[in-house]
Amino acid sequence: MIWFLKRMPLLIVLGLTVLVMSNCTMLGMNYASLETSNKPQPQPSLDVPAITGNAAKRDALKQAFEDTLYGPWPTGMPIAFSAWRIVEPDYLDGRGTLEEAEVTVGSGEGARLFHLVVAFPKADRPAPVVVGQTFSSNCSVFPGEPVTATDMTACTGSEMDGAMGTLATQIFGRYIAVAPVARYFDAGLAYASFYASELVPDRNGDAQAVMANLGGATNPTSALMAWAYGFTAALDVLEADPRIDKSRMAVMGHSRHGKSALIAGVWDRRVAAVIAHQSGFAGAALSRSETGEGLVRMAESYPHWLSPNVLAYLADLSSLPVDQHELLALLAPTPVLLGNGRRDVWSDPNSTYRAAEAASAVYKAEAASGLTGDGMQSFDPAADLAYWLRPGGHSIVPKDIDAFTAFLAAHLGGAGAIESPVQMAN
Repeated sequence: MIWFLKRMPLLIVLGLTVLVMSNCTMLGMNYASLETSNKPQPQPSLDVPAITGNAAKRDALKQAFEDTLYGPWPTGMPIAFSAWRIVEPDYLDGRGTLEEAEVTVGSGEGARLFHLVVAFPKADRPAPVVVGQTFSSNCSVFPGEPVTATDMTACTGSEMDGAMGTLATQIFGRYIAVAPVARYFDAGLAYASFYASELVPDRNGDAQAVMANLGGATNPTSALMAWAYGFTAALDVLEADPRIDKSRMAVMGHSRHGKSALIAGVWDRRVAAVIAHQSGFAGAALSRSETGEGLVRMAESYPHWLSPNVLAYLADLSSLPVDQHELLALLAPTPVLLGNGRRDVWSDPNSTYRAAEAASAVYKAEAASGLTGDGMQSFDPAADLAYWLRPGGHSIVPKDIDAFTAFLAAHLGGAGAIESPVQMAN
């Protein structure tokens, strides 16, 4: 026993080492391959003429995604919203105003309310806007501002306060919660944000119960589809405001919310641009890929994210009638930025690039540019299907914001776009 106790610290270290080594892909301890030519071509093959020129076949492909992965788009689900409440009339030292609206999705006792917070820049013309969907509550996205917390009280702190918040930002990046609104203002953009779990909770069991009771004629059956509809509700609010240019409204999400941003861009064609950062499986990564998290593990770990229908395909992924290059193809010609980290093998940057390569044929058929450059390390923010790969893992860091603002300035034409290292490099 004494021998064991003396050596316990070493045994703990050894145990942790084994754990890390066995989960190196999950923890970002290795690198995504940059070689794509030796990988399988995405399947099924894209029917480019059908996707670009046949509305019925395009609708059939969308229906296949609903039937397979995401469940139904909640067509006709009621959306209502309040007047704006001014949170801070001189936000960022007078550069804009910070305002908040209550948004209700559904009807009856099961309707859900979430808070949309918008930073409006002071400008003499309608501004383009980017809508972010977040993991953390508005208290963390706008720290120090008395926006409304999930318990309907005014925020007085942030989930990112203290040691745990510091640890989270060290692991997942400076901007995993807080929004760099000044950076978006610099690029001539308004910035809007809402907490996805305030609409549908990110918890298995609770999510399904909430979706089943929303009160619409057609209810969503996956959290990803419901969160995507949250983007639609936010766009309803924003396009009704004369300070927003309703022809230049973008959506943005990281990880699971990158998945919902892609879905929103397909099912709501008002979306003028999409940023899907490290969206992984059921996002931009190919479902048939054997690298990273994988669709099977994701569906088992987070069953509420996807439609229960996906269970029929998990034993044989080759039986899937669709894959994610087709989802990207359905977005054409909408500009899309696919963000990736070289160490984020879990989200599979390699198959994400190959999905974009395949979808580029549809972009080009729609008179858009598709991917430009040569390979995974070539970033062109002006491309209509842009691929961004930086060092590091599953996180949102300053370099990502450089890429996001460069892309948005190129496609939304924001006034006064900044010159960042990312922009200058291309």
